[in-house]
Amino acid sequence: MAGLFSRMTSIFKAKASSALDKAEDPRQTLDYSYEKQLELLQKVRRGVADVATSRKRLEMQMQGVQTEADKLENQGRQALAAGREDLAREALTRRSAALGQQADLQTQLAQLQAEEDKLVLAQKRLTTKVEAFRTKKETLKATYTAAEAQTKINEAFSGISEEFSDVGLAVQRAEDRTAQMQARAGAIDELLASGALTDSSGLVKDDITVELERLSSSSDVENELSRLKGELGQAAPTPQIAAALVAAPAQVEQPATEEPT
Repeated sequence: MAGLFSRMTSIFKAKASSALDKAEDPRQTLDYSYEKQLELLQKVRRGVADVATSRKRLEMQMQGVQTEADKLENQGRQALAAGREDLAREALTRRSAALGQQADLQTQLAQLQAEEDKLVLAQKRLTTKVEAFRTKKETLKATYTAAEAQTKINEAFSGISEEFSDVGLAVQRAEDRTAQMQARAGAIDELLASGALTDSSGLVKDDITVELERLSSSSDVENELSRLKGELGQAAPTPQIAAALVAAPAQVEQPATEEPT
């Protein structure tokens, strides 16, 4: 059971790492690292300031001890001059204790000075390192941005990018649909021209149909004309007479003129 849980944990970590790699922007990572280095540099600077402050306090304390020792020495000299050897001895004893304290302070001051020197040196080195990292960071960011732009351009030209792939598919579908409609229109035109397909609206007719309808219309007109003449008591002209009337104009008879008497 423990082994299975361990394997599941490893798989989850691997997938999480892969997802982070895909989502990670190296420019953001570089900026984050630079911020962390600046924070570290700031801590070192605060450390230098703290040590320098402690050193300054020790120096001021040493000056106070030195002033007290000089004062006790003068008091011992005055007491001895006044015939008070016991007071002079007490003043010199206190002076000796003050000088011992001063020696301890001097040792601490030397240690603080050495610590301060180390921190100042570390600060200078870290400052140089951070500045170099900043320059490299900006160079890497610019290089990555240029590479990213070039990759997008190449993907656009090759049609690999998702956006341009969608556009290409839309154009392809439009071209296929247009070609299909053109082929359909051409096929219908050919069928109508051959007479294989009759227009339901009756607006499109082939040449033979038009000629037959014209002849039928002429025959109907002649039949109607004969019917009307029959009603008026006129015999229908025979084909020969009709042809003669068409070929020569009708002769109009002139009335006979009377001779003069």
